[in-house]
Order: sequence, then structure tokens, then C-alpha cells
Amino acid sequence: MIRITRTLSLDERALTETFLRASGPGGQNVNKVETAVQLRLSLDRADLPPPVRARLERLAGRRLTQAGEIVISAQEHRSQERNRAAALEAMVDLLRRATVVPKHRVATKPGKAAKERRLEAKSHRSVVKRTRSGRIEV
Repeated sequence: MIRITRTLSLDERALTETFLRASGPGGQNVNKVETAVQLRLSLDRADLPPPVRARLERLAGRRLTQAGEIVISAQEHRSQERNRAAALEAMVDLLRRATVVPKHRVATKPGKAAKERRLEAKSHRSVVKRTRSGRIEV
């Protein structure tokens, strides 16, 4: 079990790793060794609470496949182990962000005093600009 928060853990069986050759610099090592990691999380096997799963699907964006898997790729490092750790850290970070319940916000309108201050500032600015033009009409 991978601990996400104090109350949420992820079953390791919901994760699958595949290794592939990384692109970019690295000399002959790039052509021989599969150092890039693709980490997949099956949402059906992850057994997440429905609100967390819904937020996770929204946060995942393009990383969510039609099969209901989240795919994280890592190929920044030259070693497979460091890429595995980076991919797992990215997945855990995504899951942690999904556990945070967004704050309920209520739309408000500006009060009467705020409207008056805004209009007063606009008229003051208008007077300042009019006096600059040489036409003094206060």
C-alpha cells in the first residue's frame, strides 16, 4: 500500500509500470537501455472514494485515457530507478491534490460604498486628464 494521506492509501496492484527507451541526449546508453518509465493507474482497481475520483479525473486532463487509466511518463533522468521514483512521486502528488476539497465560494456584488469610490476615482482621473490637455473645464 502506498500512503497518500493519513486516511487514504493506494493499492500497489492498481499501478503498472512499463519501460521504454527515452529520447534526448545520453549517447549510446539511450539506444540500448530502456530508462523511461510509463506509470499507469487503473481508476477501477484503485478503489478511490467517488468525490476524490471525480476530482482526480478532472485534474488528470490529457493524462486520463478512455480506458480509465491515468498515465504518467518520466524520462528526465538517465537511470531507470530515478525515473521510476519521479513517476511515482508525480502520481502521488496528483492524488494528494485530488484529495483536497475545493473551497465553496459564494459570488458577491460590490457594495454601494465601493461603487461610489470607483466612480469618484474615475471622475477624479477624468479631471486630471482634462487639465493636461490645456482645456481647463473643472
